[in-house]
Amino acid sequence: MGSFSIWHWLIVLVIVLLVFGTKKLRNIGSDLGGAVKGFKDGMKTEGGAPPAEDQPAQHVGHTIDVKAEDKVKS
Repeated sequence: MGSFSIWHWLIVLVIVLLVFGTKKLRNIGSDLGGAVKGFKDGMKTEGGAPPAEDQPAQHVGHTIDVKAEDKVKS
């Protein structure tokens, strides 16, 4: 009684297909696959950071003062 047989899992699968439909489940699967692929690509770089040529130069000890203004659409 502690584990489910294959028949229990097949019934659960049929119910899930009836509730969500195959199109929505396909979209969820492709979104999940894209997220996993993006994660793997991010892990290929050193420490998950983008390559050095994509990062702006960082100046330590320099402060840039700017005046922030709201843009108003006319």
